[in-house]
Amino acid sequence: MSALQVQTIAPPPGQTATAQIIMLHGWGANAQDLMPIAEVLQSSPLALPTLQFHFPQAPLPHPQAPQGWMWYDLETLQGIESSRQVLGEWLEQLPTSTGISWDRTVLAGFSQGGAMTLDLGLRFPLAGLISWSGYLHRSPQAGAQLPPILIVHGQYDPVVPLQAAQQAKAQLQAIGAQVEYQDFPMGHEIQPAVLNLSLSFLQQVLTPTNQP
Repeated sequence: MSALQVQTIAPPPGQTATAQIIMLHGWGANAQDLMPIAEVLQSSPLALPTLQFHFPQAPLPHPQAPQGWMWYDLETLQGIESSRQVLGEWLEQLPTSTGISWDRTVLAGFSQGGAMTLDLGLRFPLAGLISWSGYLHRSPQAGAQLPPILIVHGQYDPVVPLQAAQQAKAQLQAIGAQVEYQDFPMGHEIQPAVLNLSLSFLQQVLTPTNQP
């Protein structure tokens, strides 16, 4: 499998990156799909000015969407192991390539990207994990150090049922994870209220006291 393609948005001019967030897109989307979130978060009065954004593109082409990609096939899960491997290898080298440690790094994802976040993210001592409209595609496997987790979901999500988020919360708490959970009256989407909550979570887990 080819190397992971990643797009990066640096902090505003005059700022040096001291923390980073990785955002994994959903099934059938691409690396550009979540990039507008960076602009919204950077323009917020509560923005973290030294936050750097990374947007990996899933390695498998989507069978129906010409410009779409996926982390694995939804029905057969084909491709999930290779995606875990290529994304995991990229995460392994990220502190070296950016100079930013894992405990100043947050992994986030939407839908299938949220599922990858709640899977792979448990293997690394990250500052935090965020799942937007995500789910668990397997039972969670705890690593040596469980990061705090934010799960946000739509009450009327027609793609990933609300029950999937509630089950993820319960299973993650059962292995000892600290989970913040919130659902909103929305569908399969990321509304401004979700971004405000996410920014608050980022501020909590990326405080100066977490610096090495």
